[in-house]
Amino acid sequence: MSLSDPVVPGHEPAPQLVVRSQRIEGVAAALMDHLPETGGLAWVRRGDGHVGWGVAARLAIAGGNRFTEAQTWWQDLTGAAVVRDEVGVPGSGLVCFGSFGFTDADPSELVVPEVIVGRRGGITWVTTISGASSIAAPPELTRYEPEPVGQVAFADGARSGAEWSGIVADAVQRITGGELDKVVLARDLVAIASEPIDLRWPLRRLAAAYPNCWTFSVDGLIGATPELLVRREKGLITSRVLAGTIRRTGDDAHDLALAASLARSSKDLEEHEFAVRSVADALKPHCKSMNVPETPFVLHLPNVMHLASDVAGVAANGASALGLAAALHPSAAVCGTPTDVARDVIGEIEGMSRGRFSGPVGWMDAGGDGEWCIALRCGQADPQDPTRMRLFAGAGIVAGSDPEAELAETNAKLVPMRDALGD
Repeated sequence: MSLSDPVVPGHEPAPQLVVRSQRIEGVAAALMDHLPETGGLAWVRRGDGHVGWGVAARLAIAGGNRFTEAQTWWQDLTGAAVVRDEVGVPGSGLVCFGSFGFTDADPSELVVPEVIVGRRGGITWVTTISGASSIAAPPELTRYEPEPVGQVAFADGARSGAEWSGIVADAVQRITGGELDKVVLARDLVAIASEPIDLRWPLRRLAAAYPNCWTFSVDGLIGATPELLVRREKGLITSRVLAGTIRRTGDDAHDLALAASLARSSKDLEEHEFAVRSVADALKPHCKSMNVPETPFVLHLPNVMHLASDVAGVAANGASALGLAAALHPSAAVCGTPTDVARDVIGEIEGMSRGRFSGPVGWMDAGGDGEWCIALRCGQADPQDPTRMRLFAGAGIVAGSDPEAELAETNAKLVPMRDALGD
């Protein structure tokens, strides 16, 4: 079953799984190098993380209760599993990968692979996951070489650039009229390759070009996102908020001046404040203490610079990483303020289905720790045509937004995926 298939309400009982994590020595290859041709899952940053393949268990869901249903299924599955974890680091043992739609109507899923190769702090391990009737032996790791994508052409998606700028102008008018404070509008671009797209090719290029981002792959959705929605690890909760963007020029001196102007921009600071406030308000009920920075810093990426704030807190209850992601989604960084009004405006004027773009993507372990990011700087492979992929970008619109400048911002945010698909 793929995410293009209809999702039937409810789900089968979670299977009983046998899980074993073992250290392995002498593995120098990058994690991405071990991914087979199809069905690969990935979550990698600075060379650490996990890759996986095969399907030991899977839940496909949609609807307003999708986060609750996913957590219930995961609790049932982890409660029945037999786990032998000989590694004992975050990410070893039983782990699921997941990706959730932006809206209730968009499909979402959790996947438990049959094999996971993980790396953290110089430790590399293999986790095997199988049904209760058998215990799988650790596989012999193979290093694969992906096929180049070949020639790629790009075409307008749901809207042309000019049409999208007109939608931005409409949004600005609504904001200045007092209907809402901020709305995030997205657009898509269609990549058409001369050959079927081997997803491992852009994945490797993204991981190499954007090592400080989280490079991910879940059921055909791939990308390198800079925005950590939430991490829960050993009682500490963290979230990185990005809002306010300027494109880099490649001239270091000029980029430093641009960074200074971004840090002083009243339009960008206003947009950023909305996003930080929405995250802090959502996390507050789950934290007994919090640190919310008063001013953002400028995060430098190869293609753009963002205003960024790291919000941190000490967990006050047993909310899992996925539960915290559910409380945060959709934040002002991907939807707007007030949330309900912004969501309605998006549905009215954006003119496309986002699918899983700007929804939570990440992983979680049996104890509820894990990382969930916002699916940005990403593309969705076409399940019907392996030569096509939809690329996505968005921009936060406030009263001071200029439609042409916002279009330029989305073009800058499309660069990582466009470059990754090139030769």
